[in-house]
Amino acid sequence: MIGAVLGDIVGSVYEAAPIKTTDFPLLGPASTFTDDTVLTCATAEVLLDGGDYAEAYRRYYRRHPERGFGGRFRQWAERDDAGPYGSLGNGSAMRVAPVGWARDDLATVYAEAERSAAVSHDHPEGIRGAQATAGAVFLARSGAGPAALRARIEADLGYDLDRSLAAIRPGYGFDVTCPGSVQEALIAFLEADGYESAVRNAVSLGGDADTQACIAGAVAEARWGVPEGLREQALARLDADLAAVTRRFRARYVESSD
Repeated sequence: MIGAVLGDIVGSVYEAAPIKTTDFPLLGPASTFTDDTVLTCATAEVLLDGGDYAEAYRRYYRRHPERGFGGRFRQWAERDDAGPYGSLGNGSAMRVAPVGWARDDLATVYAEAERSAAVSHDHPEGIRGAQATAGAVFLARSGAGPAALRARIEADLGYDLDRSLAAIRPGYGFDVTCPGSVQEALIAFLEADGYESAVRNAVSLGGDADTQACIAGAVAEARWGVPEGLREQALARLDADLAAVTRRFRARYVESSD
């Protein structure tokens, strides 16, 4: 899951200052984690220790409230009795990567991704975005090549991944919905030749850079891993609680599969 965290950190400075190139500094003084990382760690904790996704998401939000959470999620997270609010936003996809590591067959990955999404993002598109992201992570870590991964996600979830970044990039803009951002993030992975390439591709779309780099980075880690130096730089930028759960999750699910 460090691939998702690092992607979020890399993309954080480009969300409000979009770029259309893959040539940019990967990490700088202002590069920091956002709500994507906070909720990814909450998902990881539930998978490690059990518990309820809604409770974990609220608890992590309240611990890190100033990390760029959207307004509707804030309203939901601040009320213990709030139910799901029909969102199709990509918040369901940005937090789901650990599911692709912690479950051992695709049907179970899809079911767990839906469970994680539905506590807040219960719109069918919110659920589909989470399933596509977690499913891609699972397929990549299971050895599926780009063509096989593309075909399976398209067949199972109806996404159109047979497009190119060159065709998407010129007219693409900021879009926080699952239908308008998850497919493009997965294409950024599909056109990459390594972890860093996937993250750069995602940022170069000029859209919701932290979330799309988080998604592309999550799948890229499952395919290629994350260079050790970059892993350590990402962990060094996290608050202690987030770094601890990231290390625990990696030890149980990621390093054990290496």
